[in-house]
Amino acid sequence: MQLTYVYDAYCGRSYGSARTLAALSARHPRLPVEVVSGGPFTGARRVPVREFGQVQGADARITELTGVPFGEAYERLIADGSCVMDSAAAARADFRRARELGVDGYPTLLAVDGGGRTTVLATGHATARRLEAGLAALHSPR
Repeated sequence: MQLTYVYDAYCGRSYGSARTLAALSARHPRLPVEVVSGGPFTGARRVPVREFGQVQGADARITELTGVPFGEAYERLIADGSCVMDSAAAARADFRRARELGVDGYPTLLAVDGGGRTTVLATGHATARRLEAGLAALHSPR
């Protein structure tokens, strides 16, 4: 089995989930992790951040849930509102893998078994406890 972590460089939830994923990986050092860059901010969604409206409120909630702070320079950039988030430019990757996996929410953590069967462990914020429970359920007899 491996974990597949689908994230986006501009996604606040992806940023906030980094510590949780690091903690999970530390507890399972032999469990491989594939990191796939998704692409929520491409095409018609490649617009100035002010057009999303909820970013500052969402970031505050992410900090509340995860304890991960957003820096002052980032806060100024978001408050200015003119920054255009462009997932393709940030990732320079082919987003086909994320689409093949059916991922449209970020971040997403998947467990992929040796036969290629995929189980969603989390989309968006998840605690380490929730991820551990998901992994344990996959290993328990059915």
